[in-house]
Amino acid sequence: MNISIPELSLVLLVGPSGSGKSTFAQKHFLSTEVISSDFCRALVSDDENDQSATGDAFDVLHTLVRKRLARGKLAVVDATNVQPEARKSLIALAKEFHVFAEAIVFDLPERLCQDRNKVRPDRQFGPHVIHNQLQQLRKSMRGLEREGIRHVFKFSSPEDVDSVAIERHPLWNNKTREHGPFDIVGDVHGCFDELVELISKLGYEMTTVNETYAVTAPAGRRLVFVGDLVDRGPGTVQVLRLVSAMVESGQAFCVPGNHDIKLVRALRGKDVKRTHGLAETMEQLERETSEFRAHVSKFLDGLVSHYVFDDGKLVVAHAGLKEPMQGRGSGIVREFALFGETTGETDEFGLPVRYNWAADYRGKALVVYGHTPVPEPLSLNNTVNIDTGCVFGGKLTAFRYPEREMVSVVAHETYYEPARPFLPETTQEERETQQVHDDVLDIEDVIGKRLIDTRLLPKITIREENAIAALEVMSRFACDPKWLIYLPPTMSPSETSQRTDLLEHPDEAFAFYRKEGISTVVCEQKHMGSRAVVVVCKDESVSSKRFGVIEPSLGVVYTRTGRRFFEHAALEKTFLERIRDAASGADLWDRLGTDWLCLDCELMPWSAKAQELLRKQYAPVGNAGVTTLHAEVEILKIAACHITGLEELLQRTEDRLGSVQGYVHEYRQYCWPVEGLGDLKLAPFHLLASEGAVHTDKPHTWHMETLSDLCKQDAEVLLATPYRIVDLADTASCDDAFAWWAEMTSQGREGMVVKPLDFISRGRRGVTQPAMKCRGPEYLRIIYGPEYLLPGNLERLRSRAVGAKRSLAFREFALGVESLERFVRREPLRKTHECVFGVLALESEPIDPRL
Repeated sequence: MNISIPELSLVLLVGPSGSGKSTFAQKHFLSTEVISSDFCRALVSDDENDQSATGDAFDVLHTLVRKRLARGKLAVVDATNVQPEARKSLIALAKEFHVFAEAIVFDLPERLCQDRNKVRPDRQFGPHVIHNQLQQLRKSMRGLEREGIRHVFKFSSPEDVDSVAIERHPLWNNKTREHGPFDIVGDVHGCFDELVELISKLGYEMTTVNETYAVTAPAGRRLVFVGDLVDRGPGTVQVLRLVSAMVESGQAFCVPGNHDIKLVRALRGKDVKRTHGLAETMEQLERETSEFRAHVSKFLDGLVSHYVFDDGKLVVAHAGLKEPMQGRGSGIVREFALFGETTGETDEFGLPVRYNWAADYRGKALVVYGHTPVPEPLSLNNTVNIDTGCVFGGKLTAFRYPEREMVSVVAHETYYEPARPFLPETTQEERETQQVHDDVLDIEDVIGKRLIDTRLLPKITIREENAIAALEVMSRFACDPKWLIYLPPTMSPSETSQRTDLLEHPDEAFAFYRKEGISTVVCEQKHMGSRAVVVVCKDESVSSKRFGVIEPSLGVVYTRTGRRFFEHAALEKTFLERIRDAASGADLWDRLGTDWLCLDCELMPWSAKAQELLRKQYAPVGNAGVTTLHAEVEILKIAACHITGLEELLQRTEDRLGSVQGYVHEYRQYCWPVEGLGDLKLAPFHLLASEGAVHTDKPHTWHMETLSDLCKQDAEVLLATPYRIVDLADTASCDDAFAWWAEMTSQGREGMVVKPLDFISRGRRGVTQPAMKCRGPEYLRIIYGPEYLLPGNLERLRSRAVGAKRSLAFREFALGVESLERFVRREPLRKTHECVFGVLALESEPIDPRL
């Protein structure tokens, strides 16, 4: 005997004590899938036979069933379940979570059950108990399906139980192993000519022989239709012939629309009002053979309410689908997939008012749907409505997956006047629906402990206390959140240098990457400024259309914490105009096919906040130290003329004076007054993203060369970053880089950054560190103090460990790349901000500040 149950369902084992339910469950199901009433009784009372604990035990049982079904896991209830009232609450749970309830019934001889219980010390209750349970079972057998049980499987003998084999079948909507690529077509409504034009534009080739269509798909792609194939348009019959042929040959998938199901009812003689185009469809079908009409009825009736594709990343349903319904099977799910959700009211056109389920959607799967015509494809909260009203004179649209591209053809004519106008009389609002929706941000999207999945690193943990710190910074100091599409990562230094007179040297960075299997690195000069992210637009309208900001502007310049660099809007605007004009001069808008850029830069001098820190903290220490040591040196020189043995103390004091003078010289290079635009220098080193592209797929040399073209257009404000390409297997190449580093640092430069040639490089254990900084000995006086190079001090500092800093740098790098990719994919702002907040939250982790 074979039993086939859905892979996601609620299975009730029904039978009296001693019928073998528990033994059967252990044999055919995972121990985690089986929820036993006896076990739950023991959990709450330490005694599975304590009948006084039955109420609490079933509370636990229902909770466990609820949790498993909510997570999409099979649940098997091992209890007697012989009474309708005992089954009622469990069947209600199945309905709540849109799964089928299956019953496996053990209707075995009473004597067998009695004999089994006699040999079980824990089952010494009177024979009347089993007798009553069997009576209750047999009395309610005929009503099981009316109660809501989908299938009933009955065992009448021990041989039936022993011979059974259980199979699990996937639900019809489960196409998670189908990964695409797909071309998802919106509501066709009988617009055959536009459909042929669209699939041709998508690269499909179609031939026709005797009203039979043959289609050749490009590169293994398949079509997916969101339903409403019929009604209103002139080519319903041809559409049905084409789509049914493609579905039946495996070249396409199709879900039903409400018009399709209404047609099925009409073809089967049901009393259906022939409105909204059905009359025209029936008229077209009446000219066809009865065999074709029967074929249409069978085809449309056999369509599945929705499909879940690509490991659960994509859902296609005619009217959309909420997350708890995805991959489930019930009448409620099918109803929602066909009609969506209505408020119960009608509008001035007599049409139902629909509840905008997409506005509250927070699911991980992308939902592509139609049903409600819109003038342009509507993206909102990881959902896309592609019904662009072809039959009403709009367009027929296809959504390409995974590319997330839209392809449309214009309707050849208006075939049917819509009851409710949907085409705009004026131009569409500049800000998109998603951007308007993102005007109000939800604190729940960023607060609390979170696990963030990124392409480069899964499950990055953000602790609650760090998220609170990030929210405090963002809410008090950050610029308009619509601009915050990226925050740069911290950067780890190399290991402590083996050279006795240095803490850092490029040799250790080279050794690290050489060990990782990286053959070529790029060394870039590290500028003495503040890290800045620059988002610049081709014109002010782009800020509203692409970023959704309410007050149009050319962009923004912000710090590592999202704070605006410029206190004066006029200065920022002029600064951005210069960068915009430089991008035009370098032809970046056309070369990249974009109207906005995101740049990672160093802005010099240090920010006002950093300069204030220098004036209040570093300057008093340095200046007072120089004055004091000058006086000490002069006194010791005089004393040495009269007292022997002071030469060593004098030398040490003169060395200390030199150290403090170097310290003062070093920090003074980092700050100068900013009176106007000419006092600023911007050194871009990453062209992070532009429309449709995140440029982490390009080598660092591409970034350097492209940004060099940019900087040539305005040498007064923009500064190209000097760099060297180093072959790590070539000693001469490495030595040249060492000499360049020594030359830079001897002239007071901060040092350099060593990066693998590829922006994202793989090492021994996967993606490796994106960059390492190697700072010069004079610059490090600012970090470690003016006298850190004196004997004894330097040796103590060698014990620093870079492991935690390196881990932090890589996690922030992964989050930064992910935030840009989400923004470019036009995901909701909350998805981008999840990563941006993550970077800022990680910055509050305790790390040695000297690194």
